[in-house]
Amino acid sequence: MTKLIWMSDLHFTAEGDVLGHDPRARLEAAISHINAHHDDAAYCVISGDLVNRGTPGDYATLAQALDGLTIPYLPMAGNHDDRALVRAHLPIPNDTMAAFVQYAVAAEGAAILCLDTLDPGKDSGAFCEDRKGWLRAALSAAGDTPAVIFMHHPPLPLCLPMQDADRLRDGEAFLQLLQGFDNVTYLCCGHVHRPITGTTHGIPFATMRSVLYQAPPPQPAWDWESFAPAKEAPALGVLKIGPSGVTLQYDQFCAFEIGT
Repeated sequence: MTKLIWMSDLHFTAEGDVLGHDPRARLEAAISHINAHHDDAAYCVISGDLVNRGTPGDYATLAQALDGLTIPYLPMAGNHDDRALVRAHLPIPNDTMAAFVQYAVAAEGAAILCLDTLDPGKDSGAFCEDRKGWLRAALSAAGDTPAVIFMHHPPLPLCLPMQDADRLRDGEAFLQLLQGFDNVTYLCCGHVHRPITGTTHGIPFATMRSVLYQAPPPQPAWDWESFAPAKEAPALGVLKIGPSGVTLQYDQFCAFEIGT
């Protein structure tokens, strides 16, 4: 059995607020909660948008904050991130792809595959032939070991009119690739700042709340000009991966008011 903690969309800044929320206070609350209640987890996976509009100072200050975790963490790139700065400031496995922040980590009875869907300068995601080739090889190498895939951009529409336009482009081809592998157990996606679960092509998937701020539900309708964060508390995920499958619990780590 492998236990993982899943955080997403920190949108960290070294100073100032983001949309009326304090990213340092929110992350501090999340880290304190993890250390107090989940120090038995193998890893904390952070599925992208580590910073808001990153500078070297933002990443350096983020690294100092994340050093407070008592469990190792796995950073990933989202559309707000800079690959070179992620590499310069945060720990990534030695066998990470040369051109992408994409890697596999072995855990007890599980293969953790962290994909890079960043397309610099765009809010939507991409998954080029080099990254696809790596994924094929990683899934083949995993054999019968259950594989949990983490990615920033969802590969399918989620009935979220505003966010769906910025999902993984050509996501259907990505999902078709997975059909050739029986070991894909779960897909974990960030980016949308809302908790959604379902299945696609027979594969369970989930999205995660942001550590910082939540997008409003699709009704009543909104657009980016009228956008304001929902008055909802953040959460992190607690995954347990075993021979019989995967469970995901959404774990609220602080009240909405913290950091606002």
